[in-house]
Amino acid sequence: MDKNVRWHERFVNLENAFLFLKKGLEKKSPDIYQEAGIIKGFELTFELSWKTLKDFLEGRGTIAAYPRDVIKEAFAVQLIHDGVLWIEMLETRNHLTHVYNEAQAQQAIQLIKTRYLPGLEQVYSELKKLCSD
Repeated sequence: MDKNVRWHERFVNLENAFLFLKKGLEKKSPDIYQEAGIIKGFELTFELSWKTLKDFLEGRGTIAAYPRDVIKEAFAVQLIHDGVLWIEMLETRNHLTHVYNEAQAQQAIQLIKTRYLPGLEQVYSELKKLCSD
């Protein structure tokens, strides 16, 4: 499959996940199930973000197989503006997939809302703009 087509197709899924996450974060007082949904929404949005970036980069001849490599390459070409934040998100995503308790969930939601959403939104906006070009 043409890599330029692949990243556009993956972007559609990223957009759906990102908008789902934003909507979940609008909840004023989420219950524990909504909190779990927000966390899963973050995990999915992060996963689709780095994979969409990977496909985009590959379509332009840059091969990066792992999330850290993709983040570094996307930062180098200014698709990601804050590489440190993206490495932090990667580590948080990795941690959240293995551990769950109420206190951690509430801390994670605050991080997602205040720190991670702006980084995800920046990349989403960059890719959306490129998708329209």
